[in-house]
Amino acid sequence: MDERDRLRRLAALDRRHLWHPFTPMDEWEREDPPLIVERAEGAWLIGVEGRRYLDGVSSLWVNLHGHRREEIDRAVRDQLGRVAHSTQLGMGHPAPIELAERLARIAPPGLTRVFYSDSGATAVEVALKMAFQYQIQRATARPEKRRFLALNLAYHGDTLGAVSAGGIDLFHQVFEPLLFSVLRAEAPYCLRCPRGASKPPCPVCSGEEAKAHILARAGELAAVIVEPMVQGAAGMIVQRPEFLRKIREACDAGDVLLIADEVATGFGRTGRMFACEHAGVAPDILCLAKGITGGYLPLAATLAAERIFDAFRGAPERDRTFFHGHSYTGNPLGCAAALASLDVFEKDRTLDALQPKIARLWRELGALRDLPHVAEARGLGFMAGIELVKEKAAKTPFDPALRMGRRVGLAARKRGLAIRPLGDVVVLMPPYCVTEDEIAWMVGVVRESIEEAAGTA
Repeated sequence: MDERDRLRRLAALDRRHLWHPFTPMDEWEREDPPLIVERAEGAWLIGVEGRRYLDGVSSLWVNLHGHRREEIDRAVRDQLGRVAHSTQLGMGHPAPIELAERLARIAPPGLTRVFYSDSGATAVEVALKMAFQYQIQRATARPEKRRFLALNLAYHGDTLGAVSAGGIDLFHQVFEPLLFSVLRAEAPYCLRCPRGASKPPCPVCSGEEAKAHILARAGELAAVIVEPMVQGAAGMIVQRPEFLRKIREACDAGDVLLIADEVATGFGRTGRMFACEHAGVAPDILCLAKGITGGYLPLAATLAAERIFDAFRGAPERDRTFFHGHSYTGNPLGCAAALASLDVFEKDRTLDALQPKIARLWRELGALRDLPHVAEARGLGFMAGIELVKEKAAKTPFDPALRMGRRVGLAARKRGLAIRPLGDVVVLMPPYCVTEDEIAWMVGVVRESIEEAAGTA
């Protein structure tokens, strides 16, 4: 069977049996040919048909150092030679123990305890439940502090607690009858300012409005949850550092926990190890996933301050235990990959090596701002979003039925670039091993693809 016949066979089986996430399946079933990845190396994916595609979104934002990084491959193989999994319920394993120490060492100050789970959504579920139970069991119990505040346009995952905290109607509205009520603050979406300001700062993007809202409801708030610096799934909406600082100030003044969801922004994506560092802020609870294993295996971690952990101490009969867990909590294979990824950070001085690449990315993106259908190219570090509009001056969006972002993605794929938009925001988030020449080529392909797609609209 040649490569084309094999691709056709796999595509037929896929259409018959698979259900893809966040994918309109009628549209997927019409895609010809679909991209089916068989292998990868470095920053490149290789399809079943043998064609190479630059991985422009790091396989949904998870891959850090590139595919088939030998040090991580070896760590997973070595761990397989010992044990693939053992439970963390009532016993331990060296890999999750050692990883917990490494995470506590590099995390923002004060985060000393690590609770493992499986994905970004579960890391958030852990954080929400942990914050809720903490308020009941803290030294001075505050059971009335049982609500949460999140931003509009937030995305925190797809389990029900995480969806309750989320604020993107397209993803979450259908589940509204299943969700608990969450207080909202406006997101600092300056291109489409919710307060109609023509330029920053306004009360929203300065953080003053969020701060006032938190303080007004502090007596009932268990925690505020925020994606620090960049709201990724909302379309790479960027915060000013003072926005996050004002939220931290309000949480301190109001005796409210701050949960930082760094599932997307953690492990160097914004140019710092954690996005909170841009604002000099340390949260009380930190959610990590995606890049934690370098893009190899599912793993998540929720880090908490020692005072939060202390509220769960006590004799078993006092029922202060955190009754939450997952079958694959602290999976040794995932933890081995994560430890190897952190070793690569140190050996390659990854964060330092990223800085010229980040500068090159934003120089190249600056040249897209003259395109008639680009409203804005925004982001931070290696997280970039290019918002497409029908009319630039009026910021008029394209008709959603045109699927303009998808059209750009398909045009890019023809040229050898694999990307996935967020609506009509074209996302670029390549692996850190990408070269400056590859960055320039990638942005050039995006330019050509926008021109092609907009020309056919």
